[in-house]
Amino acid sequence: MEPNPGLNYLKTLLYDVPAAYAQIEGSNAYPDLYGMVRFYPTTDGVLVNAELYGLPVLTPICSNHVFGFHLHEGGSCTGTESDPFANAGSHYNPGGCEHPAHGGDLPPLFAAQDGFAWNVFLIDRFKWGDILGRTVVVHAMPDDFRSQPSGDSGAKIGCGVIMRTSA
Repeated sequence: MEPNPGLNYLKTLLYDVPAAYAQIEGSNAYPDLYGMVRFYPTTDGVLVNAELYGLPVLTPICSNHVFGFHLHEGGSCTGTESDPFANAGSHYNPGGCEHPAHGGDLPPLFAAQDGFAWNVFLIDRFKWGDILGRTVVVHAMPDDFRSQPSGDSGAKIGCGVIMRTSA
């Protein structure tokens, strides 16, 4: 069986400069959380690459190391003491769909024991230009993919604003 030629194309994109990115920073309660989410436009959608460090992990090894990961409609990673990223807003949902079919519903992040997570996926729920100025949010708990309106994924622990790459 011949490999899908589109797969090779997607792999090579990861060596290119992304069209947009979000620099993720943790809240005051998670100061060690940081990373980058990159967005690469393709003919089939947007290739998203998330690289995060300092995710909170628990021991023993069978503890939860899964985190909700979403695009939010707001354009700021500011907020209040009780919700440090309140201004990130709700899930990005231009189609008015129920969860988990929001445009901003993304696959969860699975952290290694050292708090590192790396994820890459292709999604066709949005165009990269439509998400500029919006936010990427990391949540403390995994998305349950059923609770309305946003998957009961807990507190917002990390956030970044999506910006156009200048290159």
